[in-house]
Amino acid sequence: MKPELSVVIPYDASTREAAALFAREVSVRPGTQLILAGDGPCGVEPAIDTVVLPDKATRGEALKAAFARAEGEVTLVQDADRTYTLDTLTGLIAPIHQDRADVVIGRREKRGAPDAALGRLAAWVSDAPVNDPLSGQRAFRTEILRDVQLTSSGPEVDSELLVKLAAQLYRFTEVPVQGGAAPVATPALWQHAKKLFGYATMQNDSDNAHEGYNTLARMEAGAPNYNTWLGRRFAEHAGRRVLEIGAGIGTITSLLARGREKVVALEVDDFYVQRLKNRFRDQPNVVPYKSDVALADWERLKGERFDTIVLSNVLEHIEDDAGAVRRFAQILAPGGKLIVLVPALPLLFGAMDEAVGHYRRYTLPALRAVLEGNGFSVDLLEWMNLVGIPGWLVNSRLLRRRAMPPLQLRLYDQVAPLLAAAEAKVKLPVGMSLFCVATVS
Repeated sequence: MKPELSVVIPYDASTREAAALFAREVSVRPGTQLILAGDGPCGVEPAIDTVVLPDKATRGEALKAAFARAEGEVTLVQDADRTYTLDTLTGLIAPIHQDRADVVIGRREKRGAPDAALGRLAAWVSDAPVNDPLSGQRAFRTEILRDVQLTSSGPEVDSELLVKLAAQLYRFTEVPVQGGAAPVATPALWQHAKKLFGYATMQNDSDNAHEGYNTLARMEAGAPNYNTWLGRRFAEHAGRRVLEIGAGIGTITSLLARGREKVVALEVDDFYVQRLKNRFRDQPNVVPYKSDVALADWERLKGERFDTIVLSNVLEHIEDDAGAVRRFAQILAPGGKLIVLVPALPLLFGAMDEAVGHYRRYTLPALRAVLEGNGFSVDLLEWMNLVGIPGWLVNSRLLRRRAMPPLQLRLYDQVAPLLAAAEAKVKLPVGMSLFCVATVS
């Protein structure tokens, strides 16, 4: 029978005895899987499943191996520290069973100043809504541990886990627990601080494995005025039932979803799809859909009766853009709208385009041709964002940067409302983007 709870007790040579004591207490709980994970055997043989890792296993190695073997719906990580008690175990796992949280932190009554400072740093870097993020008692919905890719080998693995789960917008909560006052060792404090500093300055929360994610995350966090401007442009032309192609992390999705009957957010990347599911878990009118454009179930999508398809900086990512546009025309009813924003001016193509996977930047005639040649008539086609051209040219072409510097992005965002007002009144002669609304012919 599958256990309800997996209890992971990581330990080293200095905490082996405490781990054994916890193991004996856990072993009497029915429906519980025990995973002892650490430096050599503990000398206990409880009646339930026990996994002991080889000698000299580090904390990171121990946790990664233990998470891979966890079978319960909930996994509890219990540090081998006898200042904690298992009396609060039920309270730790209850929010997950009640579907109120995916991660539950045991908030300690007392912490030393270094531990408290490290906790504040971890909460700031991760943006997790908790006060004691590195507590030695934490419960997780097991399925989310299987999805996260951990790379750290030492104690800093806990900081990495925090950052990555918070980035995917999993639900965090805290419950008070007794004890846990033993201080984190100084070497471990430094390893945590170093890891967190790296995430704050050089690494994104996917360890830079999704290079385009740097740009998406910075654009959402650093340019809310610009995003609102774009969202308003899409929303004024979109209908009630919308298919968004290439939803990414959901920046435009969130703006489109307001007041609409249904928004299906199509995205191919697992990393983004999980984030979309978490972000819109409380908005039933938003449905994330994992698929590549070329492999989507277009017959099923046609049955959704979409009146609008939206692509915000996506068409340039599709190698066969003409084939994709033909497919869009086939699933839209007569009179259906295709709304696209694409990067313009091939002379601007540079390192940032490469980083996010662009095949091309469009000219006005090229975009018109790909739409009108594949089932649409163009209603509106205009330039956007004249002021952004110098910054993109310098950063992407001349300096070969692969993401926009955050400070520049924030400064640009301050003038976005002025740009929106000006461009609403003046027809631009050129711009770094093209905005188009087309109707099925």
